[in-house]
Amino acid sequence: MTSTVLITGCSSGIGAATVKHFASQGWNVAATLRNPAAAPFDDSAGKVASFALDVTDPHSVAAAVAQAVERFGQIDVLINNAGYGLFGPFESATQEVIERQFQTNVFGVFAVTRAVLPHMRERASGVIINVASLTGLVAMPLYSLYAASKFAVVGFSESLSHELGPLGIRVKVFAPGAVATDFSGRSLVRTFEGDGGPYAQSIGKVMGVFAANRGTSNASTPEQLAQALYDAATDGSAQLRYVIGEDAKALMQTRKDIGEEALMGAMRQRFGLAG
Repeated sequence: MTSTVLITGCSSGIGAATVKHFASQGWNVAATLRNPAAAPFDDSAGKVASFALDVTDPHSVAAAVAQAVERFGQIDVLINNAGYGLFGPFESATQEVIERQFQTNVFGVFAVTRAVLPHMRERASGVIINVASLTGLVAMPLYSLYAASKFAVVGFSESLSHELGPLGIRVKVFAPGAVATDFSGRSLVRTFEGDGGPYAQSIGKVMGVFAANRGTSNASTPEQLAQALYDAATDGSAQLRYVIGEDAKALMQTRKDIGEEALMGAMRQRFGLAG
C-alpha cells in the first residue's frame, strides 16, 4: 500500500516544497493549510489532496485528520511544519501576541499530534517529525518568544519519543538553520512598533546582521529541507535530532568546541550587543 504523509503549513516555503518532494517519490500527501484554494502545488496526479487546517482551531484539526484518513486510509508520517517567527524585545510584546505565538508554534503541534496519535497507535506504526529551529537549540537575540516556543517543541519531541517508542511510533525533531524562504517577511511578526524605543539600537544592530546574511550560500533551500525531511521519514532510524544546514552544523560544533559561555560572548560580539 502506498505510504501517506500529512504535512501542516503547506502554503509556501518548506511545507510546499515538502509536498512536492513526497509526491514525486510516489507518496500520498495530505497537504494542510488554512486556505486550500491558494495551494501552490498541482494535485492533478491524484497523489496530493489539500485539506483546510488551522492548527489553532481544534475542530479544524480533527476534521482535517479525519478527512485525510478517509481519503487515503492511513497516515504513516506526520510533519508538523506550521509556524511563524515573533521578533523583537520581550518587554514590548503584548499578551495577545505571546499567546498567538504559542498557540501556533506549540499548542498547534500538540493538537495535530494528539489527533493523529490514535490512528498511529492502532496500527503500531508511524513517524512524527516536528520542525523546530536552530533557535530551539541556540537562542538568537530578540527572538526570546520564538526561541521559547521552539525550545518547547524540542523538549516535547524528546520526551514524546520515549513514551511512543514502545508503541512502534518514532519521533524526530528538525533544527534547521537559515532557510531561503520568506520567513523574515510574511512569516515574521514584530513585538514592537516604530523603531522599538529603548531597544532601537539593539534592534538595528541585530536586523543589520540578519540582512547582511540574507541570501548567503549558507542558507538551505526549501527543497533541501524537503529532501532532509523525506530522508528522516524513511531512514528507519531512532535518531531524534536533525540539525540541518551548514550554518546550523557549524554553530553546534562551535558550541561543542568552545563551550556555552564562550559561545554566548561570541554571539553578543557578532550582533554588537557586548556590554
